[in-house]
Amino acid sequence: MPRDARAYLADIIESCDAITVAVRDLNLAGYESNRLVRSSVEREFIIIGEAAAALGRVAPDAFDAITRARRIVDFRNQLTHEYPTVDDAVVWAIVEHDVSVLQRECMSLMPCVAPNDEVG
Repeated sequence: MPRDARAYLADIIESCDAITVAVRDLNLAGYESNRLVRSSVEREFIIIGEAAAALGRVAPDAFDAITRARRIVDFRNQLTHEYPTVDDAVVWAIVEHDVSVLQRECMSLMPCVAPNDEVG
C-alpha cells in the first residue's frame, strides 16, 4: 500500500529536526570541518527531497504549498548526482535560513491533508 501525504510530510519534519540537532552549536567553519555532520545533514536533505518528490505525486496541492518545493527536489538531485559540486557554504545557508521555514510549512500542512491525500 502506498504511503499517504502525511507520511511524507512527517518524513520532512523529522529530517528537519535531525538537521537542527546535527548542527546545534556549530558555525560554518565547524560544519565544514566535520565530515560526519556534513554527511548526516546531506543525507537528511536527500530524504527531504525524496519525500517532497513523492508528495508531489500523491498530493500535488500540498507540494505546491511548500515554498520552493521544486528547488528542494533539485537540491536532492544535486546532492545525489552532482556531489562534487556541493558547496558547504550553500548547504549551511540553507540550514540557517530555510530548514525552519520548511518545517513550519510542513507542520501547518499536516492537519490540512486528508486521509485520501486531498488538501482541505
